[in-house]
Formats: sequence, structure tokens, C-alpha cells
Amino acid sequence: MGDELSGEQEYLAHARRCLEAMRRNVAGLKAQGGDKMAREILEANLAARLTALQDDPDVPLFFGRIDLGSNSSPNSSPNSSPNSSPNPGHRGEVFHLGRRHVQDSEGDPVVVDWRANIARPFYRASSRDAMGVHRRRRFGFQRGELTGFEDELLGLGQELVGLSPLVAAEIERPRTGPMRDIVASIQPEQDEIVRAGIDRSVCVQGGPGTGKTAVGLHRAAYLLYAHAGQLRRSGVLVVGPNDAFIRYIGDVLPALGEVSVDQMPLSELLARPRIHVRGTDGDAAAEVKHSARMASVIRRACSRRLATPQERLAVRVGVTPVALQPPEIAKIRERVVRRDLPYEAGRTAFRNLLVDRLLEITERSVHNVTRSDIVGAFRASKTAQDVASAAWPKIKPVEVVFELLSDPDAMAAAAEGILTEREQAMLVWDGRPVRGKAPWSPADLVLLDEAAGLIDRPRGYGHVVVDEAQDLSPMQLRAVGRRYQRSVTLLGDLAQATTSWSSSTWDEALSNLGVATASVETLHKAFRVPGSVLAVANRLLPDIAPGLPPALAVRDTPDALTSVVVTSEAVPAEVAARVGGALDRPGSVGVIVPADRMGAVGAALDARGIAWAGVEDAARATRVTVLTAEQAKGLEFDVVVLAEPERLAAGELRDLRLLYIAITRAVLRLVLVQSAPLPARLGVEA
Repeated sequence: MGDELSGEQEYLAHARRCLEAMRRNVAGLKAQGGDKMAREILEANLAARLTALQDDPDVPLFFGRIDLGSNSSPNSSPNSSPNSSPNPGHRGEVFHLGRRHVQDSEGDPVVVDWRANIARPFYRASSRDAMGVHRRRRFGFQRGELTGFEDELLGLGQELVGLSPLVAAEIERPRTGPMRDIVASIQPEQDEIVRAGIDRSVCVQGGPGTGKTAVGLHRAAYLLYAHAGQLRRSGVLVVGPNDAFIRYIGDVLPALGEVSVDQMPLSELLARPRIHVRGTDGDAAAEVKHSARMASVIRRACSRRLATPQERLAVRVGVTPVALQPPEIAKIRERVVRRDLPYEAGRTAFRNLLVDRLLEITERSVHNVTRSDIVGAFRASKTAQDVASAAWPKIKPVEVVFELLSDPDAMAAAAEGILTEREQAMLVWDGRPVRGKAPWSPADLVLLDEAAGLIDRPRGYGHVVVDEAQDLSPMQLRAVGRRYQRSVTLLGDLAQATTSWSSSTWDEALSNLGVATASVETLHKAFRVPGSVLAVANRLLPDIAPGLPPALAVRDTPDALTSVVVTSEAVPAEVAARVGGALDRPGSVGVIVPADRMGAVGAALDARGIAWAGVEDAARATRVTVLTAEQAKGLEFDVVVLAEPERLAAGELRDLRLLYIAITRAVLRLVLVQSAPLPARLGVEA
């Protein structure tokens, strides 16, 4: 094995030299010819290419290798056939797989991009279906240095049973800071979703630790590779629940060479037109605003701006007067309304049809008249402009929603038969606020986005990835649905839904998203949560998600679950002590506490000299993060110290789901610090 390891280490050095040569070649290119704008675009593309070719010495250039066909010798050196054949897939070839493509001076591949078709067997081949692979090799690395490898000789039926030790080591490698890619450890059921085609919308239901977030991000990277021509133009959008989540996942796609993807929290997606959020809603009012019924209310509020024509529309073409009477104007407008265009597009179409009709009338008495003549006459007549604008006025989303929420009569007219009188009164602001000082609430963002979408379609993306989708309301899903053009990847876990407006089924969510056809795929295997920890969480499923299949753990870790019961007064000090013990080993620590205990726990950490930060404090680099169960959604830590879980266990459905979330944030170890025993049915002994 020593000679083979040395050979692989030399091959890694060879790959790094080739990558550096590629970078030098790009650095030597100059943007020439064309106009200034064309040169600037080319310069930007060259700069992006140079960035993508940057070699990070701590990140290995390849993580795996496949030897194709039975011609591969069990002891073949990586240098005997260094991925150099121009015909990929030929028997006996050797391919090293990595995060990016690397080629030699002749243009032959040295490292193959993990997204290439030839790499597919690395993730899916088995002894039952070797897919032409004789050997699958996984490499172990330490700070970018190749330290070992493990082989599966699939051609001889020698397949590893269970999780590969090197894959387990990759999963358990201590983490600090943002989420890492899982390109070296993608499993077959995950790869099926990652490589789904661009025209296929997919909803991924996955329990804790099944890798659904990573699958969605890697699918975005795969689609950008496989359909580069289409998606480089239309783009890819990733939507998450909050800023902390976006910061957590933000480095995954750039690490895979995709730096042009838009990643934003839902609030930023909805922040156009921009308003100052200064108010709040009661739970009942917020639930009404998030319901799908509000789409009909907003549509009706926009339609009410259309006024019945009262005056004729007249223009003068040369010396000839031409006019349309109110009934004919109304008839033309109704033709446009039936086309169900966005409001502003309908307004344009209405005016174009008015011009067409005026031209048709004028041609009866005026020779050689052109459409341009009519357009000029129409624009020159303020009276004609006023008549057309009265019939189909220009409107703004803020004006529509402001009138709806500030005027009980406007609300009643738009919501009659849709909302009850009590619901209408619940939504209307007290008094008549000045527009610049209106008490806009977070829930009003979905109403404004709905109005904006009715008036003029927002920018669309070729593909949209939506994470933590189980918590999105019908109106939020509609907002996301307005942004995708080809397909969408919806990610979530119904057992982790904590909003009162969340969907009860994925079919319901997909319907509100506007997806006509989509497949719902379930990830069953939990790779990132230890088995003894997941077993506790799964005991909550009959209460929080009856009928939902539990995730199945494929690994466990020593001392994965620890529980201690102390007095309530002693909880902060005990939490701090446990955090201090966890810091003896590398990795991140999440301290999940009730909101009313954050101050006391923070003070206890300070007293022990432990540096920590809140989940929103992105500027402070620290291994310890203090957060609530609600804030922990979607995040993961090597070690989690969970304070007073019994308070959540004694709560309603939402609290039980938060407990489920909090328990399953640990990748290596979970420490429960309790002031009272947990219910016996959870099977946790202190």
C-alpha cells in the first residue's frame, strides 16, 4: 500500500501543477477587440474564471477514483493511465474525481468534475450493478494532504457493507463556521435527486440529518454544470428562512465553483417594494394575511382601480377628428381583462388596442395614415391620455395595499365573500395612518409582493431552491412561485413545521407554489445525526407527525447522548461547564436555551471565560453559538448542549416540534441539561 499511497500523493502534486498552469494561462489572457462594454464583460468573465481556478491547499483536488472495466489491475498505479484517454468510459481507464475539472497541457483530464456523467458510477455503483466499475477508491485527507485510501473491488464483489469509514470520518470531521459541501460523501439516494433534470421539479422530504439541504445545493451546482447555457442566462436562486441560515450555507456553492447564484432569505426576496416594518400583527391577523384567500382579496383590490369609461376618447389626425365612445372603450378593456395579463402588461395591451381601433376608424377617411400617426396623435392629446388612464390607471403595490389596510370600506369591497367581517376588521389599521408612517408588519410583505406580482412580474430564475419549505405560508409559496421559470427544488421536513400557516402536506405546498407536476422524494437515511440521539427524537414522531416515517440512522458515536438533572438555579452554570468540557475537542458547539434563559447562560459562559456569540452576530468568529430552538432550525453543530428540554416536552404541538429540532442539531454529541426529568416515553435517563 505504501507504493500506491506514494503514487497517489505524486498524482495529487501533478494535479496541483496542472491547475496552476491552467491559472497562469487564464491570467495571461487579455480582453481585446469589440466595444468597451464587451471588453468589460470579457474581463469580468476572465476574473471569475481566475477565481474559480484558485487552489486552496487545505482542500484536496480529488476525493475519489474509479477504475473502469476488468482490465484494471488490482495494483495499478494512478500514473499508469492518468485519465488521459479521449474516450471516457473505455475499459481499463482510471478517473480521479474532484470538485473541479483539471486538465494537463495537452487538454486531457487529470481530475474529472464530480458532476460529469463519467463520475456517476462513483456514487451509484454497487456489487449488484457495478456500472462498469472494477474499483472504487476513496481518499483520506488531513488539511489537504493525502493520508490514505480505501478500496472496493466491485468487479470482484468486494463492496463495503454499511457506511464507508472514510465517509463517516468526513461526516464527523470537526466543523466551525459555515456548512461544508458533501461532494465526497453523496450517497446513492441523494445522487438520484442531485442529478434530476432541469425540467423536473422535486420536493424532498427528509428527516434530520438526511442531508436534504446539501442535496438541494448540490442539485443547483449540478444543474449549473449540466445546463450551463440556459442557467447562466436565467440564473439560479436559493431561498432560506433567515440571514443566519443563508450565512451558514453561503460557502457551499462557491466551494463547488458556482459563485453567481443568488442566495437570500425570504424576507429579502419580499423586500420589494421596500417599506419600513415598524408594526406587528396578532397571531390571528398574521394567519389571515398568510392565507391563500388574500390572493383573491389583493386581485380584487387591483381590479377595483379600473373605472367604467364615462367620456369619449378623441384624437385629431391632421384635421380629421377620430373618437371612441365609452361603450366601445369598455368593450376593448374587457377583451384585455379576459387575457388575465399582469396589471401593467394589461394596461399596455389596452392602450395598444385603443390605438389599433382608432387606426381602423381613421383608415376609412384618411389615405396613407400609419400607426405611427395614430400613436403620435394619441400621445399629443392630454384628454385622450386622461380618458385611457381613468379606464385603466397606473397603480403601485404600496398604494393598493395601503388603501386596503387603512380604509374599512376598501377592505369590505375587496374582501366581501372572501373574509368574514371579523377578519376584515382584524386586518384594518386603527385610525388613518399617514402613508410614510404606516404600521407595516412582517406579514404585510406577502401582501405587497402579491400586489407587485399582479402589477408586473418579478425577475424569474431558471431554477429555484427553497429550503425549510415546511414553514412557508400559502402566500409565501406564491411569492416564490412567481420567481421560477423551469423548475424548483423544495426541501423540508413536515415534522419540523412550527408556523400556524405551514402546509399539512407537500401536495398542498406544491399547489400553492404553482407547480403543475413534481415528484415527492423521501430521504430515509440519516447520516449526520448519531443513532442514539435520533432514537430519542423519533419517539416524538407519533405526536408531531403521525404517519411520517422515521429517519434511519446509519452511524453512532461514542457518548453521543448525555443527560444530567440539576436544580433550575444551577442550569446556567452546568451548561457553561458542559460547554467548557466540549471545547477540549475540536469542533463547533451549539448552546440551545429557552429565550428567557439566554442572559443567564451568557453570563455563566462569560464567568468561565468562554467566548460565544448569538446566531445573528455574524461578525464574531467563535466556536460557541448561543441560540433558541427556533433559531437552530436548519443549522448543525458538532456538539449541542440543550438546556431545560423538559419545558418544550411539556408544551403544545409547536413546542414538541421545537424539541425535535433542538435534539437533532448534533452531529457528534448531545448533552441535555435538565431541571426536571423528561417524559419516560422519550427513554432518556439522567
